[in-house]
Amino acid sequence: MKKSERYLALDVLRGMTIALMITVNTPGSWQYVYAPLRHSSWHGCTPTDLVFPFFLFVVGVSMFFSFAKYGNTLNKASFNRLGRRTLLIFAIGLFLNSFPQWMTDYSSLRIMGVLQRIALAYGFASLIVLSMKRKYIPYLGLAILLVYWGILAWFGGDDPYSLEGNVTIPFDAAILGEQHLYTGFGIPFDPEGLLSTIPAVVTVLLGYLTGVFISNTEKAKLPARLALYGVLVTIIGRLWGFVFPINKPLWTSSYVLYTAGLAALVFALLIFIIDVKGYKKWTSFFVVFGMNPLFIYALSGLWARTLGMLIKFETADGTVVRGSTWLYQHIFVPLAGNMNGSLLYALTHVFFFWLIGYILYKKRIFIKV
Repeated sequence: MKKSERYLALDVLRGMTIALMITVNTPGSWQYVYAPLRHSSWHGCTPTDLVFPFFLFVVGVSMFFSFAKYGNTLNKASFNRLGRRTLLIFAIGLFLNSFPQWMTDYSSLRIMGVLQRIALAYGFASLIVLSMKRKYIPYLGLAILLVYWGILAWFGGDDPYSLEGNVTIPFDAAILGEQHLYTGFGIPFDPEGLLSTIPAVVTVLLGYLTGVFISNTEKAKLPARLALYGVLVTIIGRLWGFVFPINKPLWTSSYVLYTAGLAALVFALLIFIIDVKGYKKWTSFFVVFGMNPLFIYALSGLWARTLGMLIKFETADGTVVRGSTWLYQHIFVPLAGNMNGSLLYALTHVFFFWLIGYILYKKRIFIKV
């Protein structure tokens, strides 16, 4: 098998998703966030709702090239790699959930989360692509999406795609325990729960199949063909959304196709600009994020929890506030006001973690997570 060409656009897309993850996760105040930087309240898809599936899509594309050294087959070496990586990413996510109360009370610890979903989606998708004939992967992916649709439709309540009536709640509660679920929606419901991680595996599989596609397509023809593929998948997802709503918290099957199609479109555009036309000077900022993506993301999460839960400041009237609140109110609001100050706070964090990534990049330090 000929060695597949490496595309800089893949590193850029990966870096973009990490930069956007930090941006949307660390506003100065959740009361002041521009609409495109908010998740949809339930059904629908905002630009922010694209970030996570884009990252899983990139994980899938990268898998094809990273497993090439193992012949893209399941053997002792490839199994050890995927097993270690799955456990490590999951453990880091669990640690972040427990920080800074770790080693104390685990009775209400949230078990799932973004990194945990990345770990499980990567792990199961890896087992599939390494053990199954490639021609059957699309059919398995479609079967998973259809079965997931059936589970939600048949076992949910009167409104099976609603917050209160969806079947992921009793499923996750039965396995994880209700006290271990996310409560940010006002009830115990985990948007990164176990049941909704099943269709997220397909997001990774679609990325993997895209990796296969680009490795077998001439560079000059790739952007147009990948864009066509992206348009078709996006349209199918959008049409499916009329009967199975596009919904990130439930990670619905229509959402899987819709977001994967858009990811392919963005990827095609980046390949055209960067790898075909050769406009590369602007890419260095995102490449820095793309070289140590999960490390930088986990570090940003650790810092956000430290600043929000461990570091405290006392105001002039004697009130003790979180470090993040103090910084926003005393530095960023005076500089730019409530709304723009909140955005500036987030962008400052992006730049701060870019500096850390830049130092690692210049020293050729790549932390494998």
